[in-house]
Amino acid sequence: MTEVDKTFLVKVRQAGLWEIPAGRLAQTHADSEAVKRAGLHLIDGHSKLDQLVREDARILGVSLPNQATEEQQDFVRRLENARGAEFDRLFANLLRASHGKIFATIGEVRAATQNDLIRRHARQANQTVLDHMEVLEDTGLVDSATFQEVEAAVTPA
Repeated sequence: MTEVDKTFLVKVRQAGLWEIPAGRLAQTHADSEAVKRAGLHLIDGHSKLDQLVREDARILGVSLPNQATEEQQDFVRRLENARGAEFDRLFANLLRASHGKIFATIGEVRAATQNDLIRRHARQANQTVLDHMEVLEDTGLVDSATFQEVEAAVTPA
């Protein structure tokens, strides 16, 4: 169990702590049926990942947070204050950027970890994040600036 493995579990937990509420907001704040559908995918996928991460952390003795990061909490506040088409665009782009950045991290963790539980968790996280990126892209609302932001974040300097 490495520090990278522990950090991965913490990040998965924190993702669920803001993306499940974001998915719920999509059900009440979105105009687009595609955004509402994406929100349901987030709720379902992150609920399953959250159960898995809490089990794995208990087995591995890793302490997990019960609160999203300040940045993630700010994302939720921004979504709470948006409605309709504004919500739809903000939701699609914030969440696609977040998933794109963690997708690269999941690959690195999966490739390098020697821990069987972390490998299993990375596989599940990879499938979930890929599904979420696709359903967010299917909204047709993700703009080129979001892809450029992700590229800048995941490309080594």
